[in-house]
Amino acid sequence: MPNPEAPAAPHIGRTVAESTPHWPAPPRRPSGAPNILLVLFDDVGFSDFGCYGSAIRTPNIDALAARGLRYTGFHTTAMCSTTRAALLTGRNHHAVGVGCLANFDSGFPGYRGKISPAAGTLAEMLRPHGWRNYMVGKWHVTPLTQTGPAGPYDGWPLGRGFDRYYGFMDAETDQYAPELVRDNTHVDAPGTFETGYHLSADLVDESIRMLADHRADAPDAPWLLWLAFGACHAPHQAPQELIRAYDATFAHGWDVERAQRLARQKTLGLVPPDTELPPRNDGVPAWDSLGEAERRVFTRLQSAYAAMLEHADAQIGRLLQFLRDSGQADDTLVLVLSDNGASQEGGPLGYVNAMGPYNLRPEDMAEKLRRIDDIGGPDTHSNFPHGWAMAANTPLKRYKQNTHGGGIRDPLVMAWPRGIAARGELRHPFCHASDLVPTLLDLCGVAPPAQIAGVAQLPITGQSLRATLADPAAPGRSTPQYFEMFGHRGIWSEGWKAVAYHPPGTPFDADRWELYHLERDFAENHDHADAEPERLAAMKALWWREAEANQVLPLDERFGARFAENARRAQGARSRFVFHAGMGHLPTDVAPDVRARSYRIEADVDIPAGGAEGVLIAHGDATSGYSLYLQDGHLVHDLNIGGLHQLVRSDRPVPPGRQRLGFRMDLGPMVQTPPLPGLGRVTVPSSRRGSLWIGDAPAGEIVFKTGFTSLISWSGLDIGRDRASPVSHYAAPFAFSGRLFQVTLTLAPQQELDGTAIGNAEMARQ
Repeated sequence: MPNPEAPAAPHIGRTVAESTPHWPAPPRRPSGAPNILLVLFDDVGFSDFGCYGSAIRTPNIDALAARGLRYTGFHTTAMCSTTRAALLTGRNHHAVGVGCLANFDSGFPGYRGKISPAAGTLAEMLRPHGWRNYMVGKWHVTPLTQTGPAGPYDGWPLGRGFDRYYGFMDAETDQYAPELVRDNTHVDAPGTFETGYHLSADLVDESIRMLADHRADAPDAPWLLWLAFGACHAPHQAPQELIRAYDATFAHGWDVERAQRLARQKTLGLVPPDTELPPRNDGVPAWDSLGEAERRVFTRLQSAYAAMLEHADAQIGRLLQFLRDSGQADDTLVLVLSDNGASQEGGPLGYVNAMGPYNLRPEDMAEKLRRIDDIGGPDTHSNFPHGWAMAANTPLKRYKQNTHGGGIRDPLVMAWPRGIAARGELRHPFCHASDLVPTLLDLCGVAPPAQIAGVAQLPITGQSLRATLADPAAPGRSTPQYFEMFGHRGIWSEGWKAVAYHPPGTPFDADRWELYHLERDFAENHDHADAEPERLAAMKALWWREAEANQVLPLDERFGARFAENARRAQGARSRFVFHAGMGHLPTDVAPDVRARSYRIEADVDIPAGGAEGVLIAHGDATSGYSLYLQDGHLVHDLNIGGLHQLVRSDRPVPPGRQRLGFRMDLGPMVQTPPLPGLGRVTVPSSRRGSLWIGDAPAGEIVFKTGFTSLISWSGLDIGRDRASPVSHYAAPFAFSGRLFQVTLTLAPQQELDGTAIGNAEMARQ
């Protein structure tokens, strides 16, 4: 019999009286499905949360762990873009086109730097079932050459299933002067260092605003909030009072710190009681062998890192308090994790401002010591040395970029009052970043779709961890999991792990594979390669099968050359850029590339009778960049290399009226330097001459000591102002007070870029 309560079928007659209307029912939250808050840290090592053994103060993360679970066998992909691709899609990162970084496309299917449309994101999968999806913070899964104001936007958050976005597209950004995007538009930060602004706090302010808006407008609809901090990626920036408070904590050095962390981990049950510390990573000296200046500087660099993490934890506390105050906490599954191990990009000595060394301006220990109190401030790009990254990854070997434990084993905390009964428990099985999407879909009662927007979808290869939420004995992943990054390789299967460190510049066939029984050897200390050659051979063969199935091939270690090729290919033969007044902001990968080439800047302006001042064009920030501006009636150009300001000032004032004001850079032929520490021989211009022009007449000249060798700046380009972090000696934004019609930048053909130098610099920003 027909159901009398069922809505009548829709019917269109000739008139309303003959027609039956129909209103489709909106999607409803599946029974018991949670809201999802995923908090993603950047470059935080396995041991850095307090609840994983650190002395760093993370009370809010620790409280979450006490109300839920900590996983000890959670693995990532060794880099940021790649882990994000796996976390968003539930598939292996090469398989979805993000085999390496979003910073370049190598021309092969597994290395496009952009998530394939055949790999739907969690947001795209949840949206048809009623979830509202909010993304806040670091994205970094869109090619950076596609992050300019003209897109294309299909790889931006709103193009991949998120309804609102506020954050930054690059691998990193200045925490006091970030390059922000709201939805699909570049916007200014709402504050500055001088007003107390910090990006971590801003991201949580926006998170609270989005959830408050959601609560007001659609309280019954479930939501996903993906909060990806810039912390603790370089630059390590945090309030000075927090930084100084950690000096005493870490004065004992990285060797004692590692031992203390391992002891805490054993007490907490995070690692087996017989776990031993591996030897110090290659090139890391004993702390006691360092001089007093080195110990002071290295301690302060670690303090900045720790303070950045504590500061971010405090912001998480504000967000969690909002969930409690708004009555949403019980229905919200919270995950807190890191995208890879602690970073090795600080090198053996760390940096106060990395932009100098990566443009061949040395930063010796005397300069580091002189600037020790600047560390963590607005004119620094600080990163800690290898020894502290090693301690962050305790008790694991190596670092981010590597496929040993230090690069791929990370903290994962889960808490959900109504869905996870465990309180303060541990889960030890092996699991992977790609396992989180199927876990979340399972908990939400959502099946992965066969198609999204008409595109057939790749199978989800991650495995749900739902059973482990309730059962400590439940197994984790049952299928093999491969790893690959910059030629470093690894494979896990049935409790065993084979891993190979790939020395750059050597044949892949020469790599030495190691074999560990991971279930009994947490820190990868006992190599079974010689004792079990048949098992190792089988694991290596399995790696090749998985690599072929997941678009890992061809193996390619030439990331430096790839960065150089990408820079040339992105702008192609374009040699003329015209910027009109009112233009917004160009990210550095979209802005004109003035490395290794002569160029000419020409600004068309109208100077009022009383004079004018301000920026005409600026690319960069206080750590590095160039700026052409008027000040005190004169035309000025500043080439800032790591804080070394090389200024030329016009020899006469700029007269009023319509004027053409310009700067010309003239480079000599490229030559190789003598061998440089850590870099070898680097290709650089034999000379750099700059000249100012007023109309058709020269107005000043300078011979530069150094210039952009590998990276102009992590910050992008502005016209008519210099946003929040000034390139030169003026107070930002120092907007031009005359009338600016346009700025034209004309590039000469580019000379050969040094792939090694560019690769080293680019890796420092990942």
